[in-house]
Amino acid sequence: MELLNLSTEWAKNEVFSTRFFILFAILFLIASFGFWQLGKTDIAKGYIIPMLVAGLLLMTIGLGLFYTNKTRINQFKQDFNTNATSFYESEIKRTESTLKEYKVVFKVIPILIILAASVFIFFNSPLIRAISITTVLMLIVILLIDGTAHARIEFYNKILMELAGTFDSNLKEL
Repeated sequence: MELLNLSTEWAKNEVFSTRFFILFAILFLIASFGFWQLGKTDIAKGYIIPMLVAGLLLMTIGLGLFYTNKTRINQFKQDFNTNATSFYESEIKRTESTLKEYKVVFKVIPILIILAASVFIFFNSPLIRAISITTVLMLIVILLIDGTAHARIEFYNKILMELAGTFDSNLKEL
């Protein structure tokens, strides 16, 4: 049962974490609305669409992850009760796959931040500068949230691996 509790706790923490995507999405949407209503300069007007797009992207990410992890909590119990060994093995594979994906994410996003910052340096158009700054902000938000998610899944994977050392034929006790 320890395995089921561990998995459920991890998923609940992920659900909590995804709320930050939604929170930042709302902030980006509010900023877009604010620039639309109050923006007088070209650069302020330039932020309307990029902030709106970034807000919608973050909202999509947040709601998608929220739904996925929320349904995963209910599925964990069913999968564990159906076949605990299969559940354990699938969680090991899933966490290892996710950790590999994070290696790519933590290389690609900083490169995208550098590219967006470079665009800001080399172009003088208010719209392009607004897109550049908004892109950097959005990618930093993603890095912040994914950094904590990476630490959680790394810890979860570590505990799963430690459980492998205590494995016996009666996995349901875990």
